[in-house]
Amino acid sequence: MSHIARAGGQPALNRGMITATVMLASILQSLDTTIANVALPHMQGSLSATQDQMSWVLTSYIVAAAIMTPLSGWLAGQIGRRQLFLVSVAGFTITSMLCGLAQSLPQVVVFRFLQGLAGAALVPMSQAVLFDINPPERHGKAMAVWGQGVILGPVIGPILGGWLTDQYSWRWVFYINLPLGILAFLGVLAYLPKDEVRRSRFDMFGFALLSVAVASLQLVLDRGPLKDWFSSREIWIETTAAGLAFYLFIVHSATSANPFIRPAMFKDRNFLVGNVFIFVVGVVLFATLALLPPMLQDLMNYPVYRAGLLIAPRGLGTFVAMTIVGRLTGRVDARLLIGLGFGLAALSLWMMTGFDMQMNGAPVFWSGIVQGLGTGIAFVSMAAMTFATLPAALRNEGTALFSLTRNIGSSIGISVVQALLTSNTQIMHSTLANHVSPYNLAARNPQLAEQLTSHIAELNARLTAQASMVAYLDDFQFMLILTLLTLPLLLLVRRPAAKKNGEEAPHVGME
Repeated sequence: MSHIARAGGQPALNRGMITATVMLASILQSLDTTIANVALPHMQGSLSATQDQMSWVLTSYIVAAAIMTPLSGWLAGQIGRRQLFLVSVAGFTITSMLCGLAQSLPQVVVFRFLQGLAGAALVPMSQAVLFDINPPERHGKAMAVWGQGVILGPVIGPILGGWLTDQYSWRWVFYINLPLGILAFLGVLAYLPKDEVRRSRFDMFGFALLSVAVASLQLVLDRGPLKDWFSSREIWIETTAAGLAFYLFIVHSATSANPFIRPAMFKDRNFLVGNVFIFVVGVVLFATLALLPPMLQDLMNYPVYRAGLLIAPRGLGTFVAMTIVGRLTGRVDARLLIGLGFGLAALSLWMMTGFDMQMNGAPVFWSGIVQGLGTGIAFVSMAAMTFATLPAALRNEGTALFSLTRNIGSSIGISVVQALLTSNTQIMHSTLANHVSPYNLAARNPQLAEQLTSHIAELNARLTAQASMVAYLDDFQFMLILTLLTLPLLLLVRRPAAKKNGEEAPHVGME
C-alpha cells in the first residue's frame, strides 16, 4: 500500500473517485495548452492587437508552466499533494475566469501567465497520485487513464476551442474551465486523502538557474519564428541566457549537497531512457498536430470544422489503444509494447509522406488512426516503465521532470518543423521556379511564355502551394527518421524485479 493510501493509518476512501478527480484536474491543464490557439484571430480583433503581440498570449502560459513544473515536486513535499492540488485547481479556475473577463491585451497576458503558474502541478501530481493509490499490477491501467487525459486534452482542444469561439465568443475558451474547475476542487476536497509531508531545504540558486534556462529556451522557441531566428538580437540574448544558465545548473547540481533536482534520479536507467522517449513523443505528436491544420486549411481549402473532424480520429485511436494496453501492461514485456507503439507511429509518418494536394480526406483519417494507436500503446507502457524502478522518495520530482521533458519536446518539435517548413518551402519554390520561368520557356514556346507572363501571380501562387506541400512531406520524413532512431534505446531498458517466493514485488510507492 502506498504512502498516500496509508496517511493517518486509513486506506484510500474511494479509488474510483480519486482517479476521476485528479484526471479532471489534469485534463483542465492539458486542454488549455491548445484550446486558446484557434481563438487568437478573434482575440486579436477584439483587443486591437498585432499578430506579434498576440503571440504573448500563448508564450506567457507556456513559459509560466515550464518554470513552475519542476517546482511542483518540491512543493508537494512541503505542503502535501492534496493541499497542492487544492491551491492549483483554485488558482487555475480563478485565473481562467480573469482571462475571460480581461479587457486589454496586457491583462490577458498577465492572467495567462498566472494561469500557467497555477496549473503546472496538475499533470505531474495526478500521475504521482495514480501510482500511489494503485498496486503494481494496476499501474498499467492507471497510466492508461492518465495518458487518456494528457493526450486527448491537446487533441480535442482546437476542436472545442473553435466551436466555442464560433458559437459564442473567444472568452468561452476560458469560461469553460469554471464548472470543470469547481467540480475538480470539490472532488479533491472530498476524496483525496492527506499524504505524508517530506520537508526539505529549498535550493533557490538551482531553481533560479533552471527557471532562467527553461524560460529562455521557451522564449527562443516561441519567438524565433516571428523574429526570423538568429537574425534577431532578442533571440541571440535568449539563447545565450538559456545555454549559460543550463550549464551552471548542471555544475551546481553535481556539486551541491542539496540540489533542486537530485541527480540520483538519473542513475535509474529506466527513468533516463523513459525521458528520452517521452521527449520524442512530445516532438512527434505535437509537431504533427501543429502541421496538419494549416496544411488542410491553406493548401487543400478545408474549412476549419472539417479539418478538425479529420484530425480528431487520432484521439479515438489513442483512446482505444490506451484502453487495451492498460490490460496488457504487466503481462507483456513493456519493451515490446513500446517498440510496437513507436513502430506504428513510424508507419503513420511514412503514410503521411505520401500525402498530395489532390487526395481526399481518407489518407489523413487513416494515418491519424494509426498514429493515435501507436502513441497510445507507447505512452502507457512508457509511463509505467519509466517509474517502475524509481524509488518512491523521488517520485514527486520524477513526475514533474517527466512532464517538463514532454513539454519541452513538444515546444522544440513544433519550432523545428515550422522552421524547416519555412526554409524548405523557400528552397523548393526557388527550384521549381527555375523550371517554369517564362524567360527560360521563351526560346521553346514564345506563345506559352506570353501566356505565363500574363498570369504570373496565379503561377506564383501555385508554385508556392506545391513547394509548401513538398516542405510538409519533408517534415513528416524528418519525424519518421527521428522515431526510428529512438527505437534502439529499448535495449537499455531493464525489467522491474520479479516476484520471489510467492511474495509481491516491491511496490513503487513503498517507503
